Amino acid sequence: MVKKDRKQRRIRRKLHIRKNVNGTSTKPRIFVFKSNRYFYAGIADDDSSKVIKSLMSKKNSNDIITMAGAFAKVASKYETLVFDRSGYRYHGLVKTFAEELRNKGVKI
Repeated sequence: MVKKDRKQRRIRRKLHIRKNVNGTSTKPRIFVFKSNRYFYAGIADDDSSKVIKSLMSKKNSNDIITMAGAFAKVASKYETLVFDRSGYRYHGLVKTFAEELRNKGVKI
């Protein structure tokens, strides 16, 4: 049995999630990515293969909360959005970001 490393397992989870999560022009997809230093989030239209808006912040809760506020202004012109956690577990910074968007009035 071959043991897979953490990155390979996350990519496998991401592909499994992306089979069901798809953004359209009327219902775009919110995606997240975490590096060692920064937290990235963006809005994507998968039908036309375009990223509508993307933002980044440092990896701490206060910066992510302020980024979610700026992100909510852009996302407010859409009625609903689809949240793509990109294979990450729904806890910590990903959960903080999603809940803060919901608090700002974005329907996920």
